Amino acid sequence: MKRALTTLVTLTLIAGPTGASALPAQNTPAQTALAANSDIAHVSAYIRAVRTLTADFSQTDRNGQTLTGKLTLKQPGRIRFQYQQGVPLLIVGDGKSLTMIDYEVRQVQRWPIGSSPLGALIDPDRDIGRFSKIIQTGDPRIVTVEARDPKRPEFGTITLVFNRNPAGPAGLELYGWVARDAQSNRTAVRLYNHAYGAAIPDSAFRWRDPRPMGRPPGK
Repeated sequence: MKRALTTLVTLTLIAGPTGASALPAQNTPAQTALAANSDIAHVSAYIRAVRTLTADFSQTDRNGQTLTGKLTLKQPGRIRFQYQQGVPLLIVGDGKSLTMIDYEVRQVQRWPIGSSPLGALIDPDRDIGRFSKIIQTGDPRIVTVEARDPKRPEFGTITLVFNRNPAGPAGLELYGWVARDAQSNRTAVRLYNHAYGAAIPDSAFRWRDPRPMGRPPGK
């Protein structure tokens, strides 16, 4: 379980909606390139438009173990994964770092947001078009974008999956994501019950330090 959660921090990703659908007409390479550029622009617009988001999530690791919880996001850079009751772990992004707190063993681990592909989702100032590409699925209802830094393969890959939704920000709804680390360990996250635009205080991204008093931050 802890390995899956560490994978989530250092990357993140998910398979898109299942079900048969009619395949679109075959496009020329130029049409495909134009469509991909348009989709990247829509994904960028979605990330910039979402100031706050809350959603329920389910997370499945490569062994098929599934955990559930509540996602809270506030731009720029703040995110919280509150796991189901009985799971003594918490993941929080405070705008600069992603922190995983293990209350069972009283341990804290921290990574710069820029060292995680999650930065593609929670940094609206980052130009996602410079480090991502559209993955063609054959389903016109879905937009799938893969983000990775070719200069930093150790950061892994995140594939964001969106449903086209005219009522959503920039015409999209974030379905979830799949993350793979440098060892190809896979973690999938699926979102439900999205709610946008609610007022979320900064205090929502604070956390209780379980370590003995006097330990320096990040140790």
